[in-house]
Amino acid sequence: MDIRTFLKNASQVIPSERQIEWFNTEFYGFIHFGVNTFTDKEWGDGTEDPSIFNPEKFNAEKIVDIFKKAGMKGLVITAKHHDGFCLWPSRYTEHSIKNSPYKNGKGDIVRELADACHKNDFKFGFYLSPWDRNSEVYGTDEYNTYYKNQLTELLTEYGKVFHVWFDGACGEGPNGKKQEYDFDGYIELIRKYQPDATIFNDHGPDVRWCGNESGKARHSEWAVVPHELVFRAEKQTDGSLLPGKTKYIYNTDKELGTLSNIMFSDGLSFCPGEVDMSIRPGWFYHENEEPHSLERLWKTYLNTVGGNCCFHLNVPPTREGLIDPRDEKRLYELGEKIRNTFSYDIAENAGFTENEEMSEYQTSFDLKFDKEEEFNCIVLEEEIEKGQRIENFSLYMKDDFGNYKIQFFEGTCIGHKKSVFLTPKKATT
Repeated sequence: MDIRTFLKNASQVIPSERQIEWFNTEFYGFIHFGVNTFTDKEWGDGTEDPSIFNPEKFNAEKIVDIFKKAGMKGLVITAKHHDGFCLWPSRYTEHSIKNSPYKNGKGDIVRELADACHKNDFKFGFYLSPWDRNSEVYGTDEYNTYYKNQLTELLTEYGKVFHVWFDGACGEGPNGKKQEYDFDGYIELIRKYQPDATIFNDHGPDVRWCGNESGKARHSEWAVVPHELVFRAEKQTDGSLLPGKTKYIYNTDKELGTLSNIMFSDGLSFCPGEVDMSIRPGWFYHENEEPHSLERLWKTYLNTVGGNCCFHLNVPPTREGLIDPRDEKRLYELGEKIRNTFSYDIAENAGFTENEEMSEYQTSFDLKFDKEEEFNCIVLEEEIEKGQRIENFSLYMKDDFGNYKIQFFEGTCIGHKKSVFLTPKKATT
């Protein structure tokens, strides 16, 4: 296979409908909430007494309202973390909210959030930890049945789900053996009951991890990546340009989708990256922590939503079940900055011209204003439904003689969206 054929094949790797819908979500919340909130820990050990869980002022609609004002379009709740405590009254364990004092054992945090989301046109998703430090059958084949029973409850009893979140955390069960997760079976259930839901795991199949939890996206966050990286997803191309395999590749690789990697691949798959981070240093609520600065959150938003991936921001409720006023204030500041920055588009009334192709693999476009305009941000988008086809691009302004001689930016991938921030510039074309 010659390199032109290879690149053409790579450009025709396309997303599924569910991946396109996920991309359009762009920015959504994560809610780490559970017994850890009351023990002031990040990871519980499964021995916690359910009686400690009692968020007396929990208000799901208020949380949804705060998230919407921050510019988010959905949320994911930790229905069960590694401690095994369930935020819904699961029929398959006693380690759940049904044995807590919250609403006299009649509460259901998952339902309250799901109902608030559906009522307010907000997307709902959940995280169900595969690792369960409370279950007596963890570490055995029986645990997979237990887990799939709980997964079925969440998939069938809480309305439409847009995103199901897994991680690869795994420990030893009471028998001293590590659990072998039946991910094929888990995925089959999700496809059966919520076929429109995207599935996140470290390596997909629909959405992959960016490789860190600090909110940092790569300088080029490609959605078309070597199939070896992707977990149980469809391989959309075969073969490789050069002999050898990229078996060494992992999510922390800085150049996942560049030619230097994909030309050695066993094939290619469409699997975009999600950037997840917490608004605070920890994932669960700790009173002595402060939210990150507006500058850091804004920069993360630009580099993720504006960098061909999505931003998954965790905001942990307090023991009362509220969003800390400090976090709420920071979220409002972020939402206002997003709205103020992107509310005015000078390109809406500009003239747009596609020039004759410079070559088989190059083209250019003109954007002409009626008068000289000042700008500091350019947002570019590909028609991602047809695949990710742009490998690199350059931005120019015309000089005083009408020639394109002033190059002011050069970039690589665009994909779903690329936001280019600049020092203020003035131009007519």
